[in-house]
Amino acid sequence: MKALLSITPGGPETLSLSDIDKPSCLDDQVLIKVSACGINYPDALIIQDKYQFRPDRPFSPGGEIVGTIEEVGAKVGRWSKGDRVIALVRWGGMAEFVTCSETDCLPIPMGMPDNEAAAFIFTYGTSYHALKDRANLAPGEKLLILGAAGGVGLAAVELGKAMGAEVLVGVSSEEKLQVALDKGANDGLVYPRGPFDKESSKALANSFKQLAGKEGANVIYDAIGGAYAEAALRSIAWEGHFLVVGFPAGIPSIPLNLPLLKGCQITGVFWGSFCERNSKGNEQNNAELEQMYINGKIKPLVSRTFTLSEASHGISMLADRKATGKIVVEIP
Repeated sequence: MKALLSITPGGPETLSLSDIDKPSCLDDQVLIKVSACGINYPDALIIQDKYQFRPDRPFSPGGEIVGTIEEVGAKVGRWSKGDRVIALVRWGGMAEFVTCSETDCLPIPMGMPDNEAAAFIFTYGTSYHALKDRANLAPGEKLLILGAAGGVGLAAVELGKAMGAEVLVGVSSEEKLQVALDKGANDGLVYPRGPFDKESSKALANSFKQLAGKEGANVIYDAIGGAYAEAALRSIAWEGHFLVVGFPAGIPSIPLNLPLLKGCQITGVFWGSFCERNSKGNEQNNAELEQMYINGKIKPLVSRTFTLSEASHGISMLADRKATGKIVVEIP
């Protein structure tokens, strides 16, 4: 079978399309014929050995797949051959076939096409866990989202609106701002690219304060990090929640006098660990997300698709912050 392999640590240009053996299905596994694989930010990190998991090489990136079950292990009771599923596999997804545990698979919401299914659960699962479980976002609250045109950010825009919040966004271009507004954001700003000196950091903080208004943002969803984090935190409301989601702009250094003065909480969002530690809560969230999709409240934006041989270009787009919504690899 064909697979896109990471053979040595490095960027997307180091990936190689190769022929490898089709995996064998163990008794507690299913074998999935992959039709689509979503690209997520961890894919850009894991091939550089910068992610929290370091699989043995060679391996394929891609942790979010869609496909049809071709073989079912003897101990599997939840799925049957021919079932169409989403599977979260951490890595290995950019290949024609993947094996995984039956518990790694989810049903696909009714009427959802493959490319949307491959762009669904990772981003919406992360953002829903952040807003619902970590921030307790309430109707009428102000939600400020940094990186609002990316995969998780755009999901947070839709979910924030569905949960009744006033959604404010920060993005890096006018084009991305329009994407977020089209998805339901109430207002937003285009922030400059760093690096920032003292004066430009102060100007950025003032821009966030002006956007959030006098009382500030009740919840800040930070999918960017870097110098943007502190500037946004200065616009938070009293007893607000600052959600730490990702760091494509770098890991920020936050002066701890700020959360003291604001009486706010800085809250980590690790959706993967939540899924393992609270399977029932995760299943409930997934069921609610499925219902939101069926009711038309959320819909993944797939901005680009690539073939398996082109997939490294998609990872580069994401790593360079040039993507809007989700990028999907299609595997006929």
